[in-house]
Amino acid sequence: MTDLLLRNARVTGRDAPVDIAVGDGRIVAIGAADAAGHDARETVDCAGDAVIPGLIEPHLHLDKALLDAEKPNVDGTLAGAVEVTRELKRGFTGEGVRARAAQVLEQAVVHGTTAIRAHADVDPVVGLLGLEVLLGLRESHADLVDLQVVAFPQEGILQSPGTKDLLVECLRAGADVVGGCSYMESTPEECRDHVDRVFALAERFGVPVDLHADFADDTSDPRYALAGYIADRTRAHGMAGRVTVGHMTSLASLGADARKRTIADLADAGVAVVVLPATDVHLGGRSDDANVRRGIAPVRDLLDAGVRTGLSSNNIRNGFTPFGNADVLEIALFLAQTAHLGGPDDLATLIRMATDDAARILGIGDGYGLHVGAVADLVLLAAPTATDALLDRAHRRAVIKRGRVVATTEHTTRVYR
Repeated sequence: MTDLLLRNARVTGRDAPVDIAVGDGRIVAIGAADAAGHDARETVDCAGDAVIPGLIEPHLHLDKALLDAEKPNVDGTLAGAVEVTRELKRGFTGEGVRARAAQVLEQAVVHGTTAIRAHADVDPVVGLLGLEVLLGLRESHADLVDLQVVAFPQEGILQSPGTKDLLVECLRAGADVVGGCSYMESTPEECRDHVDRVFALAERFGVPVDLHADFADDTSDPRYALAGYIADRTRAHGMAGRVTVGHMTSLASLGADARKRTIADLADAGVAVVVLPATDVHLGGRSDDANVRRGIAPVRDLLDAGVRTGLSSNNIRNGFTPFGNADVLEIALFLAQTAHLGGPDDLATLIRMATDDAARILGIGDGYGLHVGAVADLVLLAAPTATDALLDRAHRRAVIKRGRVVATTEHTTRVYR
């Protein structure tokens, strides 16, 4: 007897509906719908709707979520967001951070997210508070979602004395990833030093690297043009496939030849890019009074060059992004609308970016997916295909984590004539 049976489900690559059998937290069979031989403790009738692997948020700031209710960033700039957040961090409490973070984490689960990489600010202002809260949530919510915790020096390392020692404490305490924010230093030399220190910590503790980098409208300030240096450090440390950079909006300002060379360098080094369109469009182009820039990394160029590329919500309702609901498919649709990704193949690619590609960015690709033997992290969509769900903003009928239904949503709509 299997633990769970998803009947009459549509999956990518199959012409007809299938049944998906789950046992001991993994997919044990995928076969023709209504085939005999599968008794199950629990059965879900998919009624011809699509099932996809669990959605993934590879770049989320849970510790800073929902801060707009306390104090918004009225000027809408990156500098304003940093300053407002710095002020609010001085008043953080463990109870407050946990309540906000847990609310958004559970909201993400309802929207079909089964794995998250979350960046926790680490600096002399807030200390290890955010990281400790997220480590606690990693344990307390393990039945709902896999949470990777990043030790993130938002305020810089050289510009914020004591932060390097705090990062070491975080990694000793169990942080999964060492983060960086390369542009939060005063000079290009210090920015490169920042990157070097992050890679040294990654090598010392055997963890991946996840950097905020090149987050500007252009590359006139060399602090926002470190893609090539990060690629070089990745090769030097033998970390291909274990380095991720977020934002990377400066790439869009490069001329065609320079952009091609830089992106090819990232691809060659095995550096992944996570695009964060909600934040980048909101903060970008603030000084433009005509032809306002969209402020999004060149997604199609990255994909065409073979750079593993993901997408994520980044911030939820705070100084960096005053909106959002932790729905990565909503972010995928927004990216489609703002990055010229509207064709049928493009929409399928966006689904892949939010699932398979994100899983590989997080380093969990081997046990992930919709095939026999994969961990049964699955989402039942209220639509016959994943791209229909994307376009229709369809709700997630059921979310399954390691073979257990952990969230359901039902909508009823009536038209009266």
